[in-house]
Amino acid sequence: MNVPAPQPALRRVLLGLLLLLLLGLAYLVLRPFLAAVAWAVILGLSTWPLFERLRARVPRHPGVAALLMTLAMALAFMLPALWLGVLLRDELVRALAEAGTRLAQGDWRLPDALARLPVLGGLLQDLLRDMTSAQAASRWRSAPWSTQAAEQVFSLLGGAGRNAAKFGFALLTLFFVYRDGQRGLRQVQAVSRHLLGPRVDAYLQAAADMTRAVLWGLLATSLVQGVFAGLGYWWAGLAAPVLLAALTALFALAPFGTPLIWVPAGLWLLLQGHIGAGVGLLLWGLLVVSWVDNLVRPLVISGSTRVPFVLVVFGVLGGLAAFGLVGMFLGPVVLAVLFAVWREWLEESRLDRAAGDAGAETRAGPADSAAPGDPRQG
Repeated sequence: MNVPAPQPALRRVLLGLLLLLLLGLAYLVLRPFLAAVAWAVILGLSTWPLFERLRARVPRHPGVAALLMTLAMALAFMLPALWLGVLLRDELVRALAEAGTRLAQGDWRLPDALARLPVLGGLLQDLLRDMTSAQAASRWRSAPWSTQAAEQVFSLLGGAGRNAAKFGFALLTLFFVYRDGQRGLRQVQAVSRHLLGPRVDAYLQAAADMTRAVLWGLLATSLVQGVFAGLGYWWAGLAAPVLLAALTALFALAPFGTPLIWVPAGLWLLLQGHIGAGVGLLLWGLLVVSWVDNLVRPLVISGSTRVPFVLVVFGVLGGLAAFGLVGMFLGPVVLAVLFAVWREWLEESRLDRAAGDAGAETRAGPADSAAPGDPRQG
């Protein structure tokens, strides 16, 4: 007995349902690794020009080139993290010990300029009195507490423990991104062109350009802000300028995050009575450190992608709130693709209007050119 074949429309519906089911199951299987895959793709896109130069030196061995590039990326992350972790561990212990010593010096008084502030001056003085009590000072001076806090920071910055597996999966994925990236990109382009037409090339290019621009823009901005902030901390005489500079660079990954470090540091100096150093550090942070964010980031991101800087800021902040750290890249990429679609629609609309105007002029040309007295009349 022959079973009748399903109708073409029904067959397409069944194939669509099967594809949705498979995509849902694939998401459940790959969900624990999506963050690692996303980071690997981001790093691969951002460093692809460097990989192409390396691959040109060993054209017959793409796997060797991919392995060398992956190892280079691993060392680029691990060695600075380990060095910085050891350095910050020592500086954090010294900073906490110095804070405990200063708090134990006795009953602190606010500087007169702060103490005379209405309402706020009294509240600040009460808060300072509670912080400088004997119990608070003994907690600050406690060596086990200081060491425990230092170990926690060292664990977070060192990339050890629970994040080691994710880092390993990201490196493993990065190797295959380097080795098979071009082949995978051609497959994505083929499927995308089948669904959306040739215009998809502009969307993919916009996503790749924005990913590179965001990564290098964030790194450049955070490093420059960390260096400038570290100079300010060193000039102000703070106990752990490298620690504070590293924290400033870390917070600089989020837009407008650096004041969370240099503002408390400046207030700490003011509370100690170092009015000149405190005011100088606050002015340095406001006029130099924060303005680096307004100069370097737009120059690197907006200048290379033609996307308005306000969209980049909204994309970074919104993506960070929606997807976590990887959202700092996904948010701007989504807005960049949307902006590319918008520009393409505007261009198509302009071309359609130009074609319509040209057609109207062509149709109206013979009638308009036959002026009174023209031999073509009659």
